[in-house]
Amino acid sequence: MKFLDLAKVYIRSGAGGNGCVSFRREKFIEYGGPDGGDGGKGGSVIVEAVDGLNTLIDFRYQQHFFAQNGQSGMGRQRTGKDGEDILLRVPVGTEILDEDMETVIADLSTLGERVVLARGGNGGFGNLHFKTATNQAPRRANPGQEGIDRTIWLRLKLIADAGLLGLPNAGKSTFLAATSNARPKIADYPFTTLHPNLGVVGVDGVEFVVADIPGLIEGASEGRGLGDLFLGHVERCAVLLHLVDGTSPTLVEDYETIIGELEAYGGELADKPRVTVLNKVDALDDEERALAKEMLEEAVGGPVLVMSGVSREGVTEVLRALRARIDDDRLRQKPQEESQSWQP
Repeated sequence: MKFLDLAKVYIRSGAGGNGCVSFRREKFIEYGGPDGGDGGKGGSVIVEAVDGLNTLIDFRYQQHFFAQNGQSGMGRQRTGKDGEDILLRVPVGTEILDEDMETVIADLSTLGERVVLARGGNGGFGNLHFKTATNQAPRRANPGQEGIDRTIWLRLKLIADAGLLGLPNAGKSTFLAATSNARPKIADYPFTTLHPNLGVVGVDGVEFVVADIPGLIEGASEGRGLGDLFLGHVERCAVLLHLVDGTSPTLVEDYETIIGELEAYGGELADKPRVTVLNKVDALDDEERALAKEMLEEAVGGPVLVMSGVSREGVTEVLRALRARIDDDRLRQKPQEESQSWQP
């Protein structure tokens, strides 16, 4: 399934049905009077966050969603039928933006959350509604209200507890593959990861979700490389895991590049808690490892962990550092494996 995290959608709610002008014409009834019914209500456009979806690919092939119009009223005091609503099913974590792509209409971050995007028009009153003691034969009826035309943007921000950051080939996908059942593409060239990946990792009896996004390069905020389009997927994370390639001759510059892009992106992303890790230490000897860690700690201004996603050295310590910065209400208890002892 292709990953899609931004979609433009055109919606329209249903128009209300018109009221009816009608009079009773039964035999032997001299003063029948008005009996025109009201029009039915138009259908609304509703969006709901559902389980089992992690992409907006359904909105790539269908962008127009029109609710049904209400039926007009009829004689014999019959009210028109209401139009059927249209329900848009989106993944949890979807933001709904107005046409300007800045105004947030709704943020569906909870499973089952619903929002009415365009309410259907009310049906018009029939002439029965206007009958009074002094106007016993009204010949007027109201038209139904028109539906609402609207253009909206759907933007998906994945729900994850920890987010991976780093330059291309920093080892993010290797770390995700080593700690979870996710199988992202891994290769020895930049921009192997072209769309975000999610993986569930476990440590000390609890589980949390880690998001791997495509690597950033200098100038990503200006559109270079894949740009910063995918940084929105780590906005909801409680902690960021910043991986720095220990084999890079410019590891301090690599670290500062990512920090600069986070600050250029704006928002609260640059202020989120971060765990900085020197990765790929399996390719360094003891002297090189100590020198690289010292240089990076000086740039960070704090402690730096060392890790190798290939040899799994230091992976558990990194997971524990992430777990310590994630609120308990985000964590899930790891299911206990049932013992499969043989019985006759």
